[in-house]
Amino acid sequence: MFISTTELEKIVNDSNLILIDARSFQEYSKGHITNAVNLDLFSFHWIDTSQDGISSFNEQFKKIFSHVGVSEEKKVVFYDNMSGMLAARGVWLLEYFSHDNMSMLDGGFTKWKNEGRKWDTTPIAYKTTSFSAKPNPEVLAGFEYVSDNLGKITILDARSNAEFDGKLVRAARGGHIPTSTNIDYTENIANDGTLKSNEELSKLYQMPRDTEIVTYCQGAYRAANTFLVLKKIGFTNVKVYLGSWAEWGNKPELPIE
Repeated sequence: MFISTTELEKIVNDSNLILIDARSFQEYSKGHITNAVNLDLFSFHWIDTSQDGISSFNEQFKKIFSHVGVSEEKKVVFYDNMSGMLAARGVWLLEYFSHDNMSMLDGGFTKWKNEGRKWDTTPIAYKTTSFSAKPNPEVLAGFEYVSDNLGKITILDARSNAEFDGKLVRAARGGHIPTSTNIDYTENIANDGTLKSNEELSKLYQMPRDTEIVTYCQGAYRAANTFLVLKKIGFTNVKVYLGSWAEWGNKPELPIE
């Protein structure tokens, strides 16, 4: 699920590669890796994980990924400014839609640019396809699943301490999902913007590799970064709670701490 700048440079002109800049169009316009198309993934929040809500989510992203040119035979690489939450969200989305050849650029555009590799400011046009988008429910959780399994699963809150403690309130209610443990996703990232080593990450997440884990944050972006990190160090049963606190914190019937 990860690719280095050196590895990407070798295939950046490959016709079988879809390179996606997951940042805002404003950032993309100021400079992006050569041949990258722009898909501002932060524009696509989703806070309805009812059965109908998930069906609509599936349909929306099938159209979005078809529009930007994703198809079964393509290798897809996402990047943002570092090994961050936007690129991670893209990789997790394709993992959910059963696409088996996708990566996040470790270190992102900052590392690429700092190393003197090619970039430009010319927007790249999309070449639309028909993406099949086969949902894999093993990596996505809705609010009902989380609620029904409280006490049975390990819940990781990837938000800041202030959000977890309820000091920073970003929904109708502040706080966190009961039984959850707070490990801020920024702990996953080294000072240079790349992901920390497997050894460092393993010290951060000290639990059995077959533990069932659900990650969440405010909108399932930081949680996607934690998802990728857990998979990187060998965890086998990880889900992202798609609605995250933006859904849970706004449902008065759901318990909080």
